Amino acid sequence: MRHSTLRQLEVFEAIARLKSFTRAAEELFLTQPTVSMQVKKLTEEIGLPLFEQVGKRIYLTDAGEELYQTCLGIFDHFSRFEMIASNMKGLKSGKLRLAVVTTAKYFVPRLLGMFCQKYPGIDVALKVTNREHILERLTGNQDDLYILGQVPDAVDAVAEIFLDNQLVVLAAADHPLATKKKITIERICDEPFIMREPGSGTRIATELFFSKHNKKLKVRMELGSNEAIKQTVAGRLGVAVLSRHTLALDAQVGQLAILDVEGFPIERHWYFAYSSGKQLSIVAQTFLSYLRQANSLLDNLICRHVTSGHCPLLKNETNIRSGGVRQRN
Repeated sequence: MRHSTLRQLEVFEAIARLKSFTRAAEELFLTQPTVSMQVKKLTEEIGLPLFEQVGKRIYLTDAGEELYQTCLGIFDHFSRFEMIASNMKGLKSGKLRLAVVTTAKYFVPRLLGMFCQKYPGIDVALKVTNREHILERLTGNQDDLYILGQVPDAVDAVAEIFLDNQLVVLAAADHPLATKKKITIERICDEPFIMREPGSGTRIATELFFSKHNKKLKVRMELGSNEAIKQTVAGRLGVAVLSRHTLALDAQVGQLAILDVEGFPIERHWYFAYSSGKQLSIVAQTFLSYLRQANSLLDNLICRHVTSGHCPLLKNETNIRSGGVRQRN
């Protein structure tokens, strides 16, 4: 074991946690042959099998389970040392590990950009993935902070609202409903819907809204990315419910309209979360204080784009207004 490298243990931990060589390779930005070779070397050094495969599923052996618990302890000690070193340096340098759900990628990089301009010595590691993987990472305490659109009830974590998140109904700009006002829920349910994959926070909120009105949607297509959904909606294949943040500053100019549907927008929120009992570093604490100002920070950023005449939202305002949606002053 003394000859094993930290990289080998990192690869092993990722496989043990994800139960997949392929997903571990993707997370670590390695090729699958490299991952397999690292595990092979580690297995040879230990002299005991670490994994066993039954059908297509991977399981830890007894030795593998013991090594996995050892890895968690080792990485926890490293994290504690990083935190202590960061606190000793203050905010002159340090590391922030942040994991966010895919929809948050539309505003989190802008917040990070402003934060890093203020604290140029901070090194940020940003992981963007779906809600299911975010909850896995939160359970495993792999990052400092997490940003998601729904409180993680099944995970022992601290969570706090820091930003508004409106869900709106989108259609192609020339859709027959784009000029209508006060569209009923019954009418919108006649339209084919383009939906995110099962487990998505946006999909959960959408299905919950319509189920409360005893309505079932006609799902034409399921897609795993908001960008693909917007392109599909612009291509007149259906309507969709997405976060308004997916339109901010980079919306497809003139291609989409926000429909004025009864009960919309659905008022939701963005949450930051971290594992209960976690001792946050001074860098993480400072970023949390920064996140609590997110509403005003993002509003100011959009206003600067509007004032300069370069805001796609402003250019697309005709389509938005045609849908009868009130614009915030």
